[in-house]
Parts: sequence; structure tokens; C-alpha cells
Amino acid sequence: MPMMITNEPSPECWQQGQLIEVMITDLSDSGDGVGRLGNRVVFVPDTVTGDKALVRLIRVKPNYANGKLHQLLVESPNRVHPRCIVADKCGGCQWQHVSWDYQQLAKQNQVIQALKRIGGFSEPAVAPILTTDSSLGYRNKATYPLKRSATGSVQAGYYQKGSHQLINLNQCPVQDQRLNPLLAEIKQDIQQLGWSIYNESRHQGRLRHLSLQIGKRTGEMLLTLVTTDLNLKDLDVQGQTWLNRYPQLVGVCVNHNP
Repeated sequence: MPMMITNEPSPECWQQGQLIEVMITDLSDSGDGVGRLGNRVVFVPDTVTGDKALVRLIRVKPNYANGKLHQLLVESPNRVHPRCIVADKCGGCQWQHVSWDYQQLAKQNQVIQALKRIGGFSEPAVAPILTTDSSLGYRNKATYPLKRSATGSVQAGYYQKGSHQLINLNQCPVQDQRLNPLLAEIKQDIQQLGWSIYNESRHQGRLRHLSLQIGKRTGEMLLTLVTTDLNLKDLDVQGQTWLNRYPQLVGVCVNHNP
């Protein structure tokens, strides 16, 4: 497709595939950057307020468009370098490129705008967002879809953005770091046990997801296996093995999800 760049774009003439320059002036409720040109709005993932970007239009509607970041022309002071090596692909996070302080301001503003737009308040008083001290290690629960690779290895992780393509992970910088060793080791155990992994396209298999949760203050952990049926070989024995191996693990649960 030939590259089309419009320096002074006319929003009424936008076309799918066109490249436009846009200034990001806000963040949407879903986390996309928002730019406005004329009477149209363009939503651009992976951008932040203050970015000036070259954006490829991927969907054009009468009053708005969806775009994909093609090139950053000017980086916003609200932008940071993600700490995760798969942040640009992973659907588990939308704002790793947004500074922690600005994330809190953006969330506070989302509450204010919702109260104005939906609640009818003129100037709602909204206190600052209560948050943790760090943008890393704050999630105390993670649910990982499972997949068996073409070579037969068990994979667990998050889906890529906008798809069900799995990104195989052994650790995640956003979740509580005490959970990471369990993820890698439990994947190996499932591999050795030979448990059947659910295949979405074929609608076959037993084990769909595994979920890990930790009490922030107590350090106690809970492992949940999401299965299509309860016929996992040696489940009782393996559950006790995990409880013996990890003193901080206080329970192994099965969530039956046919």
C-alpha cells in the first residue's frame, strides 16, 4: 500500500490506511490516546497526552477513527520507557508507557468526567487516587490462559493485544514478585503430569487457566485451576505436593468451567 501522509489533514477526507499527524490531548476510558482534528476524534493505543504522533488510520467512521501508532514525532513528558520487554505486544497492560503520576491524574479525571457526563454533576469533588508507591509488583492476582505449543510444551501467559495469541511468560513485572517462581515451576509440573490443555479452536482438552493470588500483608497464596471437567489425573496427589513444596501456599482450588 503506498504511504499517504497528510500534514494538514482534512478529517472529512480521512481514508483507511492514511497517515496523519495528530496531537494527543487526552486518554480515553479504555486507555487509548485521544486526538481531535476538526469535528472528528481519533483513538490511538500506546500514546499518551502530550505526544505528537504519526498515526495510520485503521478504521474510519463518520465521527471518529481508530489509528495505530506509526511514529512518535514528539514524546510527551508523561511518557516513560516500559519495564516489561513485551509491553508493546501484551494485552495484560495498557499504560506501561504512561508515567505513574500521570496515570493517577488520568484516572481521577476519568471519574470526574463520568460524574459530569452520566451523573449530571457540574463540578464534582473527587479526591486524589489512592495508590501504591510503585507501578511494579502491585497486582496480587493473575489469571493465565494455558496453551500447548506446536512442540508440545505447556505455555502460560497473557494474550496479545486484540487477539487470543498467547505470549508465553515465566514472570511479570507488574504482579507481586513472590508469585513469579510458582508460575514457572507449576508450568513444568503440568508438563510432566501430561494434563490435557484446552484447545480453543477444537474445543477439546481439560485445563483452561491457572490463577495465582497472594495476600499482600500475609504472603499467603492460593492456586486455582480452571478446568472443563474434574478428571485430572492424580490431582489430589499433585495438590498436596504443591502444598508441601510451598509453605506459603494455603490452598489449591478447582474452578469447574465446562
